[in-house]
Amino acid sequence: METIDAAILRTVLYADVFHFPLTPAELHHFLIYDQPVSAAVVADRLARSALLQQKLVCKQGYITCCGREDLIVRRLSRDAAALELWPLALRYGLWLSRLPFVRMVALTGALAMRNPTHARDDLDYLLVTIPRRVWLARAFSILLVRLARLQGVEICPNYVLAESSLAQEQRDIFIAHEVTQMVPLYGHDLYRHLRDCNPWVGAHLANADDVFYAQAERPLGHGWRILKTLLERLLAGRVGDALEDWEYRRKLRRFAAQMRTPYSAAQLDEGRVKGHFNDHGHFVLREYAARLREHGLESVALSKAGD
Repeated sequence: METIDAAILRTVLYADVFHFPLTPAELHHFLIYDQPVSAAVVADRLARSALLQQKLVCKQGYITCCGREDLIVRRLSRDAAALELWPLALRYGLWLSRLPFVRMVALTGALAMRNPTHARDDLDYLLVTIPRRVWLARAFSILLVRLARLQGVEICPNYVLAESSLAQEQRDIFIAHEVTQMVPLYGHDLYRHLRDCNPWVGAHLANADDVFYAQAERPLGHGWRILKTLLERLLAGRVGDALEDWEYRRKLRRFAAQMRTPYSAAQLDEGRVKGHFNDHGHFVLREYAARLREHGLESVALSKAGD
């Protein structure tokens, strides 16, 4: 199998784990390959490769595995749900950006890929904070979570990082996708720094060097900027340090048992709050590996586009 053909099939199979047919633009952007490949090359292989035409189908502008055409109807429904959820996600993203110590907000999870299960799906976010205020920033975000819940909206700021802890320790295709598919809503410059801190992502997704569903940054507003600065000054120094340490120790005790669950990928330390106690990534990688084996791809190594 030619390496580009293998990369295309790998990419569609990865998306299939999420029951997600891809547009040609999505397939090109998230191509699982270690060197940049042009959209023209991908389109050419889709049109000329007998193997890909045997294994894949393109219908209504979406590409999926043969026999999985039913997913296209599901994708159309989820596209509609994403359109309904997107303004809500932007609104709560703006509220999260107003919280003390928060320097970046990014939309993550299914909605970031326009793949929510329904129009009431959770809104997942990643927050980046200044160092030594990860736990206080998370505490403020939990207050917003509870207020949103009163409105029937479930927001999940389930990953909070300090600016000094942006490099990801787990380096596989699942985390590479999580990094590349997030949509920064606030702190775009810091997002670029996050990408720079994770250059290994390019070995998995070389085409995905920018944001696919880019969203313009919304300003905080003069009044909110002043209030945020005042709160940060109030919680600076020894007072803030004491509260940060207290909240950190309190949550470590609370989550101690959950940290020991078999598939936990949680990280709870001074620079990270990653509350993934039942790691979705484990399931995704297992299902992806099974699909690769089914199609004889587990031994096909990634090669450079010119080989």
